[in-house]
Amino acid sequence: MITKVNSETAKKATTYDLKTKEENGFLIELFKDGNKTVAYLSCAKPGAFKGYHLHRVRAARYICLKGKMKIILYVNGKREEHILTQDNLNRLYIPPMIPTALQNVGDEDGWLINYPDPPYDPDLKGEQVDFTQEELDSGEYLKKVRG
Repeated sequence: MITKVNSETAKKATTYDLKTKEENGFLIELFKDGNKTVAYLSCAKPGAFKGYHLHRVRAARYICLKGKMKIILYVNGKREEHILTQDNLNRLYIPPMIPTALQNVGDEDGWLINYPDPPYDPDLKGEQVDFTQEELDSGEYLKKVRG
């Protein structure tokens, strides 16, 4: 049996708050399959808010490895909140078409691993839809989703 060790650079992207345009964390691709991302780490600085968005095709599967993260969802028009921490190690599955936000409610960086299903495909355009809090509260987001 021939074994080959391989090394490749992992892509890291800085993330920014949609309103303030300030840096709020980063993403690192952990595992790739061709051009698709099978798993990635999402880091949020203390107090950072990332969202709202939904994925038309992809489900999210989160687990928190560091810190304390609040996952805010709008399921059938109703707000839900889930707390993930490094101490409870619960996995959260979020199906496609569920508006989602991440908020670091701890005092250290929050690290979430996501295993999207199917893997993230950069060639799939229009798969992610962003929302404002106002669109979610008013139900206006449903028009964007259907459109």
